[in-house]
Amino acid sequence: MQTFPKPLTPQEERVLLEKSRHGDTAARTQLIERNLRLVAHIARKYQSPEDEMDDLISIGTIGLLKATDTFDLRKGSKLATYAARCIDNELLMMFRSRKKNVREVSLYEPIGTDREGNEIHLMDILESQDEDVPVNCEKKENILRLYQCIEEHLTPQEKEILVLRYGLYGQKPTTQRVIAKRLGISRSYVSRIEKNSVLKLRQFLLPT
Repeated sequence: MQTFPKPLTPQEERVLLEKSRHGDTAARTQLIERNLRLVAHIARKYQSPEDEMDDLISIGTIGLLKATDTFDLRKGSKLATYAARCIDNELLMMFRSRKKNVREVSLYEPIGTDREGNEIHLMDILESQDEDVPVNCEKKENILRLYQCIEEHLTPQEKEILVLRYGLYGQKPTTQRVIAKRLGISRSYVSRIEKNSVLKLRQFLLPT
């Protein structure tokens, strides 16, 4: 188990903050090292089976660096209070970015082909722009193929997660976190099922 230096006393912290504010890099380094325990404490709240603690601490430390460089002693608050918000923000930004990327990859994953052999994606089917009649007919056929594969080849749990995640069958799209809470499972498990379900649909929709 990783160990961290003991926290600074209020007096030690104030001295180091004053020195750091005047360009003392050694004081800045010491402030960061002595507050790593705080980073680890906050990172632990976000840990899941798919996240390594060291990676979370690395991201959280970026927040600590920003806090150390922007903290204003004159406002009277504690560095730990201010740093905790910065660390939280940095970790949340990372998770939001990851969620966005996962959704984009899934939506643009090829799951079949049209009559001309062009790849179709979930995004192609879910878009609702005005188009000409032939394109609309093509899209309706693709939707029917997709729904047929969902009914025939996905388990009830896989189907429920995809329906909720992408707003199929007229539902509203839902986040993985909300789905996890609703089904009583972890968000990482929802993510895994979502990815496997898309791959399964792709297997049945793409020509061999």
